Amino acid sequence: MRIDIITVLPELLESPLNHSIIKRAQLKGHVDIYIHNLRDYSTNKHKNVDDYAFGGDAGMVMMIEPIDRAISALKQQRDYDEIIYTSPDGIKYNQQEANKLATYNNIIILCGHYKGIDQRIRDHIITKEISIGDYVLTGGELAAAIIVDSVVRLLPGAISDETSALTDSFQDNLLAPPVYTRPANYKGLKVPDVLLSGNFKEIDKWKEEQSLQRTKKLRPDLLNE
Repeated sequence: MRIDIITVLPELLESPLNHSIIKRAQLKGHVDIYIHNLRDYSTNKHKNVDDYAFGGDAGMVMMIEPIDRAISALKQQRDYDEIIYTSPDGIKYNQQEANKLATYNNIIILCGHYKGIDQRIRDHIITKEISIGDYVLTGGELAAAIIVDSVVRLLPGAISDETSALTDSFQDNLLAPPVYTRPANYKGLKVPDVLLSGNFKEIDKWKEEQSLQRTKKLRPDLLNE
């Protein structure tokens, strides 16, 4: 898989995308991640990528030309399954969307900034808009990092125990059951007996029941989806 990220602040992405599972996945060749500085595609001598909004609205707007130049340059080299814009207006990101993106070969993520981007980009260039929640960030870089993290960990070989990702919360619209490890008894706080029984049929049944109970209590909205 290849992920191209277009941003005005590439340094914000250097750390989260070069550690842990994401770094190992890149080293193993499971994913290639490229960060592109939008200012490199500006034709302005000052490398500006934003300008005042028509109509007198407050805030600066990212211009269409450098974004079009950046995306066009990438599209000349390969086909892309999605061109994503991180936006509060987009579809609410969830595990099912991460699962879908993980099946693609190539995606572009455009990080929003300032007041937003010229609407013509959204109308004619972007293929999908994604929101990670009902709140506003300074820019789309952290949202892009979240999307990349959630997708890369699903790629075959990215996690040594591939079944682990399949049992995460939200995979079946249910929260994951509680997990425990050694010691089995810590200051009188005991691990449920069923987990120590070795009866995997009963253990699986317990996990299913716990997932359902936790979801009903903490995220009942998931059961209606």
